[in-house]
Amino acid sequence: MVRPGRELKPGRSARDLFGAELRRHRERAGLSLEKLAKVIRYSRSHLARIEAAECLPPPGLAEVLDAEFDTGGLFAALYKIAQREAHPDKYRRGRELEAKVRCIKEYAGCFVPGLMQTAEYARALFRTGDPPRSEEKVEEMVALRMSRQALLQADRPPELSYILDEAVLRRPVGGSHIWREQLAVLAAVASSRTHLVQVLPFNHGEHPLMGGHLTLFISESGATVAYEETISTSEFLEDPIRVARHRRAYEMLSACALSPIDSAAFIKTVIEEIPR
Repeated sequence: MVRPGRELKPGRSARDLFGAELRRHRERAGLSLEKLAKVIRYSRSHLARIEAAECLPPPGLAEVLDAEFDTGGLFAALYKIAQREAHPDKYRRGRELEAKVRCIKEYAGCFVPGLMQTAEYARALFRTGDPPRSEEKVEEMVALRMSRQALLQADRPPELSYILDEAVLRRPVGGSHIWREQLAVLAAVASSRTHLVQVLPFNHGEHPLMGGHLTLFISESGATVAYEETISTSEFLEDPIRVARHRRAYEMLSACALSPIDSAAFIKTVIEEIPR
């Protein structure tokens, strides 16, 4: 049975527009996905995901499609835009990846990663991030963030690895009480056998991920999607070259950070220094 095509909204993103144009030209040519895959010598399942705007087209495919459909560079132009475009539903995309990957590796330079945040810590961040935001909206966002943590109770939760800049531990978000409770959660996670937590101390100096927040979503097959976030921008990266560069940067930081045992001890030391 042929699965009906996913509804696309070309005005939502370049990725959707790429998929919509692929479907339109394929159907105009009277080709099924199976036939097109054979003609251009490409994976049918991957082609289906691209047409449904579920993943970014790989390098080289746009030129193949332009040649097959004689579209004069249309697909190549759309691909360039899609490469630079942050995913329009970035939070939904992130949650989808969290739910299906085997491993999540995250570098946090400013705040505790969402899967380890307490409700009070998250609430303080949401209030500060947009002061006019209503309390009702804040509570809605806190509830959504806390619901993500159900992932950790799944029968087979993803493996989690974190590198935390020392700044994450030293910044008293929400005041001493909330700060202490949040660090206690981090200390428990760092001392567990299920997750890997490393601290990158200030005395390490400069490094390639300064000023940002990086998450690597790694599937069973090793395929990786990177999510990069700064104060004003965010972007999902799927280009193999750019992803490999970010994985290398993460590996370099992991090699320079404190060991998991020393990191747990470091976090406990910071807790002891918090004034009561």
